[in-house]
Amino acid sequence: MIKTAPSILSADFVNLERDIRALGPAGADYVHVDVMDGHFVPNISLGIPVTAAIKKISPLPLDVHLMISRPVRYVEEFCKAGADILTVHVESDIPANIRAALEKTKALGVRAAVSVKPDTRAEAVLPYLELCDLILVMTVEPGFGGQSFMADMMPKLRTIRGWIDEKNPSCELEVDGGVNEKTAQLCKENGANVLVAGSAWFKSPDPAAFNRALKA
Repeated sequence: MIKTAPSILSADFVNLERDIRALGPAGADYVHVDVMDGHFVPNISLGIPVTAAIKKISPLPLDVHLMISRPVRYVEEFCKAGADILTVHVESDIPANIRAALEKTKALGVRAAVSVKPDTRAEAVLPYLELCDLILVMTVEPGFGGQSFMADMMPKLRTIRGWIDEKNPSCELEVDGGVNEKTAQLCKENGANVLVAGSAWFKSPDPAAFNRALKA
């Protein structure tokens, strides 16, 4: 089943509650929450208090994407703030700490995930595959919304899908970056089942129709 996860990085922050509450009726499955620290990526977005506030009003599970350095330091706080899925980047710390972050996430009853940047090889996810409930493949450089889709990430996506099917079939495969009606089809053809859409979703005059197009 194809799922959609609108990224609130592209929402109207003045009317954030309105935009989040509208996601459920439009047919979305998750609320994608991008957390950036200005160190791991060159941008700063939101953090633990805002995540907790979103949880109080969200009609959907929170798909929290940590684009921060040494995320193991904050796993417990984000889980307690309401993350239903918590994603850490394999590039953000040493392997032992990435594993510790995933194990801590699962121990707290939250679905654990890893993400890889465009320049990171698919093999980087293999040490963590058995711990993952979701793997996120970035199809733009993380840090800013509105970037163009990188179609050359499709072989990586297809490779990871093969490993998931072989080693951990319940794991979801997510793509994030430049997803629209056209690029979503390419992602699905290469094995993705969760589609993060930011600018295209929130600029759409009819989000429900856009959602149906992504899932078609």
